[in-house]
Amino acid sequence: MTIADRWLLPDGMEEVLPPQARQIEELRRELLDLFHSWGYDLVFPPPAEYLESLLTGSGNDLDLQTFKVTDQMTGRMMGVAADITPQVARMDAHSMKRQGAARFCYCANVLRTKAGSMLGSRSPMQLGAELFGHEGLESDSEILGLMISALITAGAGKIYLDMGHVGIYRALIREANLSSDQEKTLFDAILHKAYGEIDQIVARDIANESVRGMISRLARLNGGVDILAQAQIELADAPASVKEALTSLEQTANVIKNQYPNVEINFDLAELRGYNYHTGMVFAAYIPGYSHAIAQGGRYDETGKVFGRARPATGFSADLKILAKLLQKNDPVSGVYAPAGYSDDQELLSTIRALRSEGTRVVSGLPDQNVSALEMGCDSELVLKDDGQWVVEPINRIF
Repeated sequence: MTIADRWLLPDGMEEVLPPQARQIEELRRELLDLFHSWGYDLVFPPPAEYLESLLTGSGNDLDLQTFKVTDQMTGRMMGVAADITPQVARMDAHSMKRQGAARFCYCANVLRTKAGSMLGSRSPMQLGAELFGHEGLESDSEILGLMISALITAGAGKIYLDMGHVGIYRALIREANLSSDQEKTLFDAILHKAYGEIDQIVARDIANESVRGMISRLARLNGGVDILAQAQIELADAPASVKEALTSLEQTANVIKNQYPNVEINFDLAELRGYNYHTGMVFAAYIPGYSHAIAQGGRYDETGKVFGRARPATGFSADLKILAKLLQKNDPVSGVYAPAGYSDDQELLSTIRALRSEGTRVVSGLPDQNVSALEMGCDSELVLKDDGQWVVEPINRIF
């Protein structure tokens, strides 16, 4: 191994340096304060758990994303947390056991075997909120509203909201009577919006003409609010649960539109993100200039069942590092430089203490250093006046 190789980080792992680290931390505090103002209690999940607990109810996708290690104390397999949501579900079901609605929020580093996108991170800082104990319009609208408010707080301008409902596809596929292999083939085609392939699969594998037509049309039902009215017509022969899902989407979208009129809402009724994990409404938020969802979530009822307490649940999450990078202004860190050589000057020491108590960043100079105050992130300095007082003055920048 060469010296250069020692500095290399694994693909998808990144370090955060000044001033970005400070910007991320400030945004973290701001967003957690926002969650607190909505009644969400902060929790700190452990970085690793036994696999049986960590992967419960999460489906195969999370299993593939999880680093596995052997616990040297017990010999049991453990997993490094790749998604905090299942951990919070365990807390609600087993640790907290609150009656009625329970609201939790979190912000912690997670580790994943693969990045979610080509430019994504394998070590995101997952920020999110979860609401347990209620199923219906009010809780779905609250979580969506909190997600949008968080993005606005982080600095988002235009927000595009995509909404779907995995229950629609799930209800139709039950009517199709497909084998597991046939269902997987159809699922993959719908996931990739391969319309021609979808038509071929349903024509070949689904005997019921009505179901065949509805699944084929479902893949194409995406667009603005008018798509819901169209879906009511084109899926008229679907089970009652499909009509209930469409009504739920419409009602929730109306609430969000009234509260956040500048958010543009679109619907994709064949959105299968997290299909093996989510149980109802799913959603994702996008901003201009970024091709991937900047925040996403949905309903995942019954996840706590294996812990002895099945509860309705909905929530959302985002990568705080991406939020800070895309939405926060990259303002340089400012500060006051205190010159070296005055360590016994009580007036200077008193002034420094006063500035720091007010929240001002003060960087003390060190003897024989060859770094300028500007290089240390200071835009002003303490200057000794003739009357013995130390005064903060801006540093003249010479370009």
